[in-house]
Amino acid sequence: MTASVNVPLNSRGKLAASLPAEQLAEITALFEFRRTGYSLDAPFYTDRSIFNIDMEAIFGQHWIFAASTAELPEPGDYVTVDYGPYSLIVLRNDDGGVNVLHNVCRHRGARVLTEAAGSTGNLVCGYHSWTYSPEGNLIHASAPGETKFDKSCFGLKRAHGREVAGLIFVCLADEPPADFDETAKIFEPYLAPHDLSKTKVAYQQNIIEEGNWKLVMENNRECYHCDGHPELACSLFPTWGLTEGLIPAHLEEVWDRNKQAEASLEERCRRYGLPYEVVEQLDTRIAGIRISREPLDGEGESFSADGRRLSKKLLGDLPDFRLGRCSMHLQPNSWFHFLGDHVITFGVFPINEHQSLVRTTWLVADDAVEGVDYDLEKLTYTWKQTNLQDKAFVELCQQGAGSPAYEPGPYMKSEYQVEAFINWYVQRVQEHLA
Repeated sequence: MTASVNVPLNSRGKLAASLPAEQLAEITALFEFRRTGYSLDAPFYTDRSIFNIDMEAIFGQHWIFAASTAELPEPGDYVTVDYGPYSLIVLRNDDGGVNVLHNVCRHRGARVLTEAAGSTGNLVCGYHSWTYSPEGNLIHASAPGETKFDKSCFGLKRAHGREVAGLIFVCLADEPPADFDETAKIFEPYLAPHDLSKTKVAYQQNIIEEGNWKLVMENNRECYHCDGHPELACSLFPTWGLTEGLIPAHLEEVWDRNKQAEASLEERCRRYGLPYEVVEQLDTRIAGIRISREPLDGEGESFSADGRRLSKKLLGDLPDFRLGRCSMHLQPNSWFHFLGDHVITFGVFPINEHQSLVRTTWLVADDAVEGVDYDLEKLTYTWKQTNLQDKAFVELCQQGAGSPAYEPGPYMKSEYQVEAFINWYVQRVQEHLA
């Protein structure tokens, strides 16, 4: 299901083109001479000009995960999504699709909708009551007759939006990357059995991390630090990302248990006809992806201390609860866990060069009843704790990047997905600057 209108954005204010030539040359050189296998130079995490380029080259050009279907189930439901200088309204229309509108009034530029989510008919700017249809058309400007103008020229600017397998993506580019269609074909079969169209939001958490958005993503792309997640390590095998020959002594028993669970899960997936194979194209395609179905420890059902289910209601068409987790990473700003009993979505929305909003949303079956089918505190406990721990790790790195003593360090073998993320990022920015 897709609903989009392509309206080119005004090019004025695009900083990459307006930077002084000497400064742009210095930034271009940083990308060109980036040392493979090492973390980035400090300016990538601290410099405002590079952040602005990130907003143009990455968040202004690529498909960005914005929300799930469960967050706007009915016509008129909306969420507002802010990142960098942008604010977008993602609104369910009467046809069942989504409209993506820039949340900038065409009169004086005020935010039209100020709430994070809600339901509306027409969109009314609170400043001077300019009123727009759900399609973004200007249908009323107060005090008519004071100034003659063609209302059809002052509709809200639109961006692209698309909904795939219960996930909603937005793109600000005049012409979005076309290979997202191929990426969608990869992940749709994995997600379809969970049927996100029949889920509801159980809880949503917004955390502002004092860290550059790339540090947030880097932290997510490896489990080298997973000893720092004691609650998560009850169900998630902390050997994730490791291979034979890289297993530390204290994890050898866990590694053996992981391999046995993996073999059992694969047998169950084959029996049920569920895809489980690893597809890893993080930096070999523009819409980079990694997806797989992986076992969980204990009962193998969910992110609980013993691996047992956290909601009694099974999602979609799944045959049973013991299906581990379907894990998906999408470049540039999201990752997901699809389990038998619930789904967790994660979206990263940059605020500035040293702050990022991390939004975590827990989805359960739409007929699950809190207090009957699930305990909200138990449902969210593991990832609430993990998110706080990750927040602290990211902030430690941001502090280090700001130190004169900082210099890039080498990634370990188990951090190869961090390297893939950075490689993807560098390629995309260089393409934009070329």
